[in-house]
Amino acid sequence: IGATTKQLPEFKPKFLSFEIPKGWPKPPVDIYANNKLTEQGFQLGKKLFYDSRLSSDGEVSCASCHQPFSAFVTFDHDLSHGVNNSFTTRNAPALMNLAWMSSYHWDGGINHLEVQPLSPLTAANEMGQTLDSVIYFLNSDATYKKMFKAAFNNSNITSKLMLKALAQFTGSLITSNSKYDRVVNGKDTFSTFEKKGYQLYKKNCSSCHKEPLFTDNSYRNNGMHLNRFKDIGRQKITGLSTDSLKFKVPSLRNIQLSFPYMHDGSIYSVPQVIDHYISKINIHQTGLDTALQTAIVLSKLEKNELVYFLYTLTDTVFTKNKRYAPDGPVYFKH
Repeated sequence: IGATTKQLPEFKPKFLSFEIPKGWPKPPVDIYANNKLTEQGFQLGKKLFYDSRLSSDGEVSCASCHQPFSAFVTFDHDLSHGVNNSFTTRNAPALMNLAWMSSYHWDGGINHLEVQPLSPLTAANEMGQTLDSVIYFLNSDATYKKMFKAAFNNSNITSKLMLKALAQFTGSLITSNSKYDRVVNGKDTFSTFEKKGYQLYKKNCSSCHKEPLFTDNSYRNNGMHLNRFKDIGRQKITGLSTDSLKFKVPSLRNIQLSFPYMHDGSIYSVPQVIDHYISKINIHQTGLDTALQTAIVLSKLEKNELVYFLYTLTDTVFTKNKRYAPDGPVYFKH
């Protein structure tokens, strides 16, 4: 049931500025260079993100695997879930500070934010849909026709416009209001434990998890064993044996909320993550990152101090931000 021309809104975009948090570097590329950020585009992208009708069984949305209260990851599940009760082979990565990335997914197989949704939309074990079916549905929905007209001055909905709208929403998911950020900006102070933990982080973790993003966005072999899916990581993308078992270094931001951890969701707590780097790395693994060839040495007290610091990276301003939350019923079948 299409909307008529008379019903469509006048095109009056409200342009938004992309704010870089104080002390942060500029993103490597301007993801909005050819996709001007507007309030109408952001709201359209949010509606698409939370709409389970885009999936083949009407039950899976983008938000099903990227839940806002857990920093846009799959809460408490090792593997993300897809249509018809299927499972993927990886843990859903967090969606935050995406504008500072130039490649996406655990293996870096996607090189632009606007292209990223194509994979989950069409994967049989994710949203299980065809692009033609999604676009047909959107063009048959009067509300979407109006929203696309308001966002892009075009009520003829195309995959290009849909992807631009999604990128306006996901690219705006910025987390920069943790206790750590308040301390850096002189608005708070660390406790004694947190301060000691910060020093331990800088000594043992910062070479890969660089401030202020707490990732260097590189791909590294961190000594995890080959899992039951025989997931070789970035090697599947590049074909290079030197990329065997290399996965993207995730940000430590919101780590308190984003469990389970690693590409396969095989570790369920922050202390267990630290234990991996203390004593569980496969040190004989070919291609192990050079930074990990010597185990981290921490006492029990130091491990606790490090955990205290990592929890200062929790940003509830981000996870409870109503602007990022759905406007209506969430996640599953309408």
